[in-house]
Amino acid sequence: MSTPKQQTMKAQTAARKLGVLLAATPEEFRGRDISREELNELQANPPAWLAELRRNGPHPRQEVARRLRVSTSGLARGGVTQPLTTEQIKALLDEMPAWLEAERATHEQVRAEEARLRERAAEQPRG
Repeated sequence: MSTPKQQTMKAQTAARKLGVLLAATPEEFRGRDISREELNELQANPPAWLAELRRNGPHPRQEVARRLRVSTSGLARGGVTQPLTTEQIKALLDEMPAWLEAERATHEQVRAEEARLRERAAEQPRG
């Protein structure tokens, strides 16, 4: 009986699942496919390079948006098109430019409306 083929994913997919920017990862990570077992091990026991990237960046757009509490579209509207480091994100939060305040307010309104719609859907009888 043959053993099942090991599931693998492209390095880009693995980096997204790990929440890091692929371009900032070591070449030995970027240059190959990653098995599901390797990904699980990286998540459970992150090596120094992964811990450093998660802590200091540069961070992918989704992570920058999450840390700034705005949408990825809001980042684009604010002119943030490049990955940012943790230090750059903190500087933006300290500076709190007008676009960031506006995008945070918009993002909060959208999230509140989504929550309201979820509650309303949960109250609807299913039939």
